[in-house]
Amino acid sequence: MKKYVIWDFNGTILDDLELCLDLLNQMLAQQYKQPITVENYKDIFGFPIKDYYQEAGISFENISFDALSNWFIELYQPLSLKESLHKDVIETLSYIKSHDMKNVLLSASQTDNLKEQIKHFKIEKYFDYVIGTDNVKAVGKVERGISFMNDNQINKDEVIYIGDTIHDYEVAKAMGVEVVLFDGGHQSNKRLNALNVDVIQRISDIIKYIS
Repeated sequence: MKKYVIWDFNGTILDDLELCLDLLNQMLAQQYKQPITVENYKDIFGFPIKDYYQEAGISFENISFDALSNWFIELYQPLSLKESLHKDVIETLSYIKSHDMKNVLLSASQTDNLKEQIKHFKIEKYFDYVIGTDNVKAVGKVERGISFMNDNQINKDEVIYIGDTIHDYEVAKAMGVEVVLFDGGHQSNKRLNALNVDVIQRISDIIKYIS
């Protein structure tokens, strides 16, 4: 029986794929580059974010990655509050909470932004821990995850991690915990299945892994 479910946020809880694609295409348009499709996006999105930007066609010749990160988050944060949670997220969080397990939110998002989002969507009550980063460049998730495990002396066998990207797989492996990936987020089913881990199509499917 699992005691902790660690959740990624963007793409796993929050359905922000179209928003992120739109902002990427705005960046490309500013550099007179061709837009990309959602299929292209899911085939190239990844971490580090700077590498994914470059693969999409973004140049840092006239603008720094730091400046672009700040531009992105200034637009993204308020617009993200107009997006929706993935189907069955609240019901699944509630199920976990009601069965004496702890929901842990682990995100590459800056902590204050993350807390604003979960408060807006009225899901903060479901989380026992909310762990973000200290920057807007999506850096530091691995370190925060490992620190959480060590600081709370958590048994790795009692944890399952759910995310939507290869990076989530990498974070879970670094933490030494079981991982299940959701294919309704930022990366394609093909890329996720290539990792040889369980891939789910619905958020509520995670329940069978913790029962």
